[in-house]
Amino acid sequence: MRVVSIVVAFMCAAADADVADLIFHGGDIVTVDDDRPSAEAVAVKDGRVVAVGDMADVTKWKGSQTRLVDLQGRALLPGFIDAHGHLTMTARQLGAANVASPPVGPARDIDELKAVLTSYMDSNPPKPGDWVVGVGYDDSLLTERRHPTRFDLDMVSTEHPIFLLHVSAHLGTCNSLALERFGVTDQTENPPGGVIRRVDGSNEPNGVLEEHALARLAYPKLPQASLQQRLALLQRAQELYFSFGTTTVQDGATRPADLDLLLAAAQAGKLKLDVIAYPLWTSAERMLGHQPPGHYVSHLKIGGVKMVLDGSPQGKTAWLTEPFYVPPDGQPAGYRGYPAMSDREAEQFASRFFEKGWQLLAHANGDAAGDQLIRAVEHALAEHPNQDHRTVMIHAQMVRDDQLERMRQLGITPSFFSAHTFYWGDWHRDSVMGTRRAYRMSPAKSAINRQMRFTIHNDAPIVPPDMLRLIWAAVNRRSRSGDIIGPLQRIDVIDAIKAVTIHAAYQYFEEDTKGSIEVGKLADLVVLSENPLDVDPMAIKDIQVEQTYARGAVVYSIKER
Repeated sequence: MRVVSIVVAFMCAAADADVADLIFHGGDIVTVDDDRPSAEAVAVKDGRVVAVGDMADVTKWKGSQTRLVDLQGRALLPGFIDAHGHLTMTARQLGAANVASPPVGPARDIDELKAVLTSYMDSNPPKPGDWVVGVGYDDSLLTERRHPTRFDLDMVSTEHPIFLLHVSAHLGTCNSLALERFGVTDQTENPPGGVIRRVDGSNEPNGVLEEHALARLAYPKLPQASLQQRLALLQRAQELYFSFGTTTVQDGATRPADLDLLLAAAQAGKLKLDVIAYPLWTSAERMLGHQPPGHYVSHLKIGGVKMVLDGSPQGKTAWLTEPFYVPPDGQPAGYRGYPAMSDREAEQFASRFFEKGWQLLAHANGDAAGDQLIRAVEHALAEHPNQDHRTVMIHAQMVRDDQLERMRQLGITPSFFSAHTFYWGDWHRDSVMGTRRAYRMSPAKSAINRQMRFTIHNDAPIVPPDMLRLIWAAVNRRSRSGDIIGPLQRIDVIDAIKAVTIHAAYQYFEEDTKGSIEVGKLADLVVLSENPLDVDPMAIKDIQVEQTYARGAVVYSIKER
């Protein structure tokens, strides 16, 4: 009898080896695999896809323990991949006052912004002298079309230092006490690559700090939450990403404290998203002593290095070859923004990272910054040839056709900030660039015409990490006012989907394990209420994410219908 039981148990174990944990069926399965664009069913075992195809073939993997997931007409796609964003910054901002304008926040003018801060302080009473921090203010959307100044914020409080981060994260503004804490006075000179804005006709700071003035003078002196508080905010941020169907996320421009947080979360088993960190170039070599680039450890991977070559177009600090359409306050006609570093510095850093074999991501919004990156990569390749370096031009908003052609030849991938066409399309057309340049910003169609891989991104927390709205923006390019910001640069839905799945996986050297529903790949999946390929393109942003799976496990689910 015992021998029979052992034989039966052995036979069951052998049978279980070919039994799936999950089988998806009954809906539209968009594989993003050009060899098999759709399928009737998908089987998953041990966190990976083991079968894709006809129902009859896939159900051969069905066993007594297999859970059948009936999609009920819904759509199954690969989990979305964040091609560029800032996970730790997104987490950090969840604990601050939301002073953004609609639809992200409530502040339509400076009085409403001040009211939000007052309400926030009433709900979260600060101790005497404690900081009050707000995020997301947007001068382009405020009725006054200007930045709040120290004088506006002094009306909220003179007893607490107040600091507000601009929606671009390239500028900030603060009250008089915050300026005092930062050590910024009328004697403080502009740091290289940064500007302290002044009261008209004087050297007195007006509270607004740009670029390296923000990074060097303000950031080091802002308060830091406790590790437990930051871990809790990081968990909230992960849940936010999962709710948008994202299973792999970037932490771009990772600072030492950010990496400490991610390492602590990974070591404690608190990372559920796959997180790819790109430390800032200024501290990368020191930070990469913790963990070498290229391999996940408990869902955390160091991808390479992030450089920043210019600023923000909507903040009018990007570096352009042609002047801004309307210069910002205090700047003359002909103002073209400014670089974050010299050509020589860019070339030296790029060569150093190419020598080490580290992937390079470079923030370049303006076309002058794009020229600088192209020159730096040409220089680095001449010294350290690498045919598969996969350098990424982050944002590439103003990239020209001649630059795209050179990028194609050099193997530089553009990652377009396509969400800008909705959030700031009108502002770019009317104030930043004028119609001609605004209509070809984030030129994804031009990249397709050159048979280039490209990705698209939200740059969260600059805009919310809503991947379906991002796809909608790239396909429709419709602004807040309803204008089509460059009809000739609209792309097909499948191309936008590829830009947040298989092309994003390629950007991260992960195309063999992610980005499409194929046998052997990770079962990172998203269930949508409708198939984006079948709905009216204008309705894509209204599709719901109903479930998100990471490694075959449910990490997000709305209530059952």
